[in-house]
Amino acid sequence: MLSSIVWNCALTVSLFTSLGLDVAMAQPMGQPNLERPETPSTRDGTTAPRPEEMVVVPEVAVTATRSERPVASIPEAVTVITREDIEKQVVLTRDIGELLGKLTPGLAPGNQSLSNFGQVLRGRNALVIIDGVPQGTARNAGRDLRTIDPSAIERIEIVRGATSIYGDGATGGIIHIITKKPVEGKPTFTTDLLSSTAATNPTAGIGGRVVQSVAGKKGALDYSLSGAYERTGGYFDAAGSRIPPDLQSAQGGLSDLNTYNLFGKLGYEFGKQRIQLTANRFVSSQDTDYATDPSVNAFPPKTQKALARRGLLLNDQPGILNTLVSADYNHTDVWGSRLHAQAYYRDYSTRFFPFDGRTFPANPFIFQSRVESEKLGSRLEIDTPVPVPGIPAPRLLWGMDFIREVTAQRVAIMDPAAYDSSGGLVFNQFGDRVWVPPMTQHNIGLFTQLEWSPFSRWILRGGVRHERVDLDVSAFTTLGGNSITSGGRTFNATLFNAGTVVYLTDEVNVFGSFSQGFSIPDTGLILRAAPAGFQFSSSLLAPIKVNHYEVGIRGEWSHVQPSLSVYYNESDLGVTSGGFFATVIRAPERVYGLEGTLDIQPIERWRLGGTFTWTDGENDPDLNGDYTALNGFRIAPLKLTGYIENVTVPAWEWRNRLQVLYVGGRDPGLPPAVFGGRPVDDYLLVDLISTARVGPGMLQFGIENLLNNQYFNTVSQLLRTGRNDSYTAARGMVVSLGYTFKY
Repeated sequence: MLSSIVWNCALTVSLFTSLGLDVAMAQPMGQPNLERPETPSTRDGTTAPRPEEMVVVPEVAVTATRSERPVASIPEAVTVITREDIEKQVVLTRDIGELLGKLTPGLAPGNQSLSNFGQVLRGRNALVIIDGVPQGTARNAGRDLRTIDPSAIERIEIVRGATSIYGDGATGGIIHIITKKPVEGKPTFTTDLLSSTAATNPTAGIGGRVVQSVAGKKGALDYSLSGAYERTGGYFDAAGSRIPPDLQSAQGGLSDLNTYNLFGKLGYEFGKQRIQLTANRFVSSQDTDYATDPSVNAFPPKTQKALARRGLLLNDQPGILNTLVSADYNHTDVWGSRLHAQAYYRDYSTRFFPFDGRTFPANPFIFQSRVESEKLGSRLEIDTPVPVPGIPAPRLLWGMDFIREVTAQRVAIMDPAAYDSSGGLVFNQFGDRVWVPPMTQHNIGLFTQLEWSPFSRWILRGGVRHERVDLDVSAFTTLGGNSITSGGRTFNATLFNAGTVVYLTDEVNVFGSFSQGFSIPDTGLILRAAPAGFQFSSSLLAPIKVNHYEVGIRGEWSHVQPSLSVYYNESDLGVTSGGFFATVIRAPERVYGLEGTLDIQPIERWRLGGTFTWTDGENDPDLNGDYTALNGFRIAPLKLTGYIENVTVPAWEWRNRLQVLYVGGRDPGLPPAVFGGRPVDDYLLVDLISTARVGPGMLQFGIENLLNNQYFNTVSQLLRTGRNDSYTAARGMVVSLGYTFKY
């Protein structure tokens, strides 16, 4: 009965959902009132109501224009995940990738691992930033969404579609994580406790977390400080089998994990000026006795799920370390302009699980890799009104960005005899090699954006950005024995964007936009598979330039908020991975899709809605005009989400939310030997979230995978290695209980 209700909800959502928007504009005179209300707000522009109410008001975003603007005035797609949304979902999971996959149209579902490989946004890579600081590296480690704990996050804004507003990397869009803001008044302390366990093995699956925070303001000084610790237990599938902690072939899992996060933000305001210092330290390290049993590879692919085997001996287990420090200066009136300047530093390293690469000729080793990166950067943006006699004043946003990054990847070589004799459990290091040499990359971008409303119901926006990238690489020898001389390359690109919003009525507007995205391909991935005599002038290193087109419509009524968007993007020189140690594929690509959202408040105390995502794409690897489907790591299947939420007992602030995620099947029609070419089957997940005021705080209860469905997520079904060691079952039912109180 329950599954039938959920399924009908998902089908209803698929008929009515529509797309959110991005890249906000200045509100013109006479335009429908889109100012931000002085109340908390939820995803897609809804307000956090009193317990007995379910009302909706407009939202504000900053990512798309790098300046606070109403979401309802933007000509591209954006999703806003508010603090209220985050607090609900972390009862189920603290994995940001999993959380976003359930709430964001256009984004592929999460894969329950340390890696966000395959979690594409509109078929391409997303640029992940924290308070404006890019989290990617020149050697893409695929762990950009695992660099901060949710306890330090105020909101997340997702720009859906290629854009250059923050420079290199956003060919699919931007995921902007905005950290918590200081609050007014005397110190407010918050304690957050939670424990969770696998329903199919409650003893071995138990884990817990504790978060302590304080925020307040005294005079001109404000502050927000927090510390978090979490220990996750073993992961178990619906059948009760332990899920290997090195799932999906060396990518690293989230089980048997210790995670620490220290966050601090200090601000000082004087007159029209503000200085702010932000620091975050994130440490995540695995401590497990288990590894994947290599014997499963003796069976035909996808006939035997990956199995865990106890007895692992590995000195340096997988982990992530991310340190971020930034300083911001704001002035609200510099000769009539608003100014924001930022300088930042980021130190990052991550270690993978060992990988047996002896079946690949280009890498005859068992090795464990690690990526180390250091980044310095600065940003300057100035928002200036441009007086023009007789018309509303346009606003000009202009500025520059600078980044210097040094990144390298090394590998620890393991003893094959010890590995084989132990059945894949013992890893004894006897060497250390360069896999990707030190790469120094300098990015500088100059940009200007003009926003203007010539009439009360019409907004125009356009801009240009020039990006220059200088890359220098040290000499090295590949693991396959090819000597590569030192060298470098300089890239230049001039990128344009234009968009418009037209208000048909006070409740309905249509929008359209053209934008260009720019990205340097994963240089380290290309270099580590470089053939003998590799030249830095190779087209493999040429930048990706994406042309993105989008049109949409959205409505904003008091009890219904629908939106719908259609997009198409293309690139003459796209990038698709050919698999482990294979040369990447550079070929013309085109990606297109349809997205939607729907939120309804039909009667008092009820809310329901969901999202719809359909994406497809193809490329021409033979350059003969005959396009073939892009693989499953690039194109995610149909995704439907739905929810129904009720304030059950207003006096207790008791809320219940039932949510569903449906991921469809997809067969790209490619040979199984093609990386990511295998067909995938559909699956359905149902979650339950319940919160109520008990005593001085809020009691939280959650069940992830309520129906205890045995399934394999999309990335697992694609068999990253082509073997069963990457055919990893997903988690079964997980039960969580938490308590949060302020004092």
